[in-house]
Amino acid sequence: MTPDDPAAARPSLDGIFRPKSVAVIGASRKRGHLARELLHNLVSFEFEGKAFPVNPGADVVHSIKCYPTVEDVPDAVDLAVIVVPREHVLAAAEACGRKGVNGLIVISSGFREVGPAGVERERELMAIVRRHGMRMIGPNCMGVINTHPAVRLNATFAPTPPLRGSVGFLSQSGAMGVAILENARRLGLGISMFASMGNKADVSGNDLLQYWEDDPETSLVLMYLESFGNPRNFTQIARRVTRKKPVVAVKAGRTAAGAAAAASHTGALAGTDVAVDALLSQCGVLRAVTVEELFDVALALHGQPLPAGRNVALLTDAGGPAIMATDALVGCGMELAKLSEATQAALADGLSPDSSVRNPVDMLGHAGGADYARCLKIILADPGVDAVICLYVPPVMHDPVEVAHAIFDAAQASPKPVLCVLMARGEVIDAVKRRGGPSLPVYEFPESAARALAAMARYRELRDRAPGEIPAFRVDAAAAGAVMEAAARQGREHLSADEAARVLAAYGIRMVPSRLARNRDELRAAVRDLGTPVVLKISSPDIVHKTEIGGVVLDVQSAAQAEVAFDALLHRARAAKPDAVIEGVVVQRMARGGHEMIVGMTTDPSFGPLLMAGFGGIHVEVLRDVAFRVHPVTDRDAAEMVQSLRGSPLLAGVRGAAPACTEAYVEALLRVDRLVHDFVGIRELDVNPFLVAETAAECMGLDARIRIDPSAFGQPA
Repeated sequence: MTPDDPAAARPSLDGIFRPKSVAVIGASRKRGHLARELLHNLVSFEFEGKAFPVNPGADVVHSIKCYPTVEDVPDAVDLAVIVVPREHVLAAAEACGRKGVNGLIVISSGFREVGPAGVERERELMAIVRRHGMRMIGPNCMGVINTHPAVRLNATFAPTPPLRGSVGFLSQSGAMGVAILENARRLGLGISMFASMGNKADVSGNDLLQYWEDDPETSLVLMYLESFGNPRNFTQIARRVTRKKPVVAVKAGRTAAGAAAAASHTGALAGTDVAVDALLSQCGVLRAVTVEELFDVALALHGQPLPAGRNVALLTDAGGPAIMATDALVGCGMELAKLSEATQAALADGLSPDSSVRNPVDMLGHAGGADYARCLKIILADPGVDAVICLYVPPVMHDPVEVAHAIFDAAQASPKPVLCVLMARGEVIDAVKRRGGPSLPVYEFPESAARALAAMARYRELRDRAPGEIPAFRVDAAAAGAVMEAAARQGREHLSADEAARVLAAYGIRMVPSRLARNRDELRAAVRDLGTPVVLKISSPDIVHKTEIGGVVLDVQSAAQAEVAFDALLHRARAAKPDAVIEGVVVQRMARGGHEMIVGMTTDPSFGPLLMAGFGGIHVEVLRDVAFRVHPVTDRDAAEMVQSLRGSPLLAGVRGAAPACTEAYVEALLRVDRLVHDFVGIRELDVNPFLVAETAAECMGLDARIRIDPSAFGQPA
């Protein structure tokens, strides 16, 4: 079995999440001490196994016999929770290894998070863990929870005991973990398992995803992340898991690190947060912007069926909230369902004449529980409705708790999702939730419900989309490699325009016919061979944006005009960039028509190669109509990149224009992805503009830049 095999992952973590015995090393009698609170939680949550306090200075802790060391415990120990000062952690871990402990949770801090000395201490700790074949959560973490009745493990110091449920929750932050558990309980969201990951020295988020993948007790996975340890492994695992159960993530740390120094359009537009968005989208993981949104989405996914489509009906007793809900739904990409005439007639039979039976259905302020129940059942029966949001502003004449539960009862048997917006005081909402029994997610504001429902629709689409493939292409890797190796031997980062074109041509990416002219004789020969009209562009690795210095001349009709343009381009370049290396002037056949797009690639320090598609040309960084995916990219990923662009309808043809050959553009993206796979030394690449015209034969790149890392450059993978 491989380390990424879910069948291999489960036994390795059972010692942590399904122990039959737990030792708390560093157990304390002092109230408020982390180890004392952790042992208290273990006992008060009614752990089904044996608990062993370990402290050489105490005989009894929490009315339980205490042992000087873990090796003095007479029984086998499956899990040890280490809560001692950092200078004693290594010795405690070594003793656990000798004892035959399967799992460790290291609560203690003072490791990688504190600097070089902590990095070395963590390295030594991991050496102990590996030598003894243990698995470890932490260090610098809050612990783990398993609410299964046969386990009942609460090995955390969190003050709030969790509710039993089916949500697997991981948090990279201990402090956030405490807040997460508190909010989950307040919202009535039950937990199957919880883990505070800390430094993730051993057990990672990838491990937990695999562990929960086929766990029948876990139907939904929520994640609070601050970093990705191995993005490529995460991609493979999460793609598999999200086809079985939803995964929702909040990723903290939105930065644009590295973008300022980028030498390409792609690099300037990419940032770490762009990579996170791309990665999660590829994997089918829903991204929440805030922890509040994470819980909003979780409430909807936890107990509701997924909508079959994006058509939503609104049932309300007040017009204002319905307008707010409509705006929010449309803003999230949802649509208002068109109710059939039969549905409208059935609704009208029983409502006052002033009520509106179109969507939104407004029953007016005197509507009570019976009205909500009757109308909700009618709306749910309409085949054009995929989901319903019930909005209720409690009037004085009705008990809001009774109305809310009338809605709950009417929706229970529905195969369609129903979400509730109860715009009432906090104590009213709490009273609704305290009534217990089967219930629906309740939100205080329409926007929260709209976002949650849109996330449900998005997940269904992600889950049901066809799996993509990485196509095989016939390429000439040797020819491309020879060009880049020659540049690397010269210590050059930037390929010339001619070199870039040769590399791309070796990978089947069509470029407009062109020649590099270093003098007037070569210029005249290029114009003669290519035929007029032509385009002249300055060629320099030091000039990124040619148009900004007047470095491009279009529609040159003769050799004489070309000579004048040649001299002008050299003069402008030297005036604008006196120290720039001027290679000459590129002469290209003039291409007309089509859409100017961009095919780009840059290297993210954490995620590796990022592929970019978008509307290109000189305004690419202004329009920012681009989409990113993390390498490797499948044919489905590439097609989705194009479809996700705001301007994608233009490619389909508007106002009588013929549709563009987007298949050729998608293929160009995939061929660049293959190039990036074969040569890890490529750091940045832009084909801009890439002309997308009516036929594949007319689709080609007009300009290209490739930057390599000479020291990292190697042979094809």
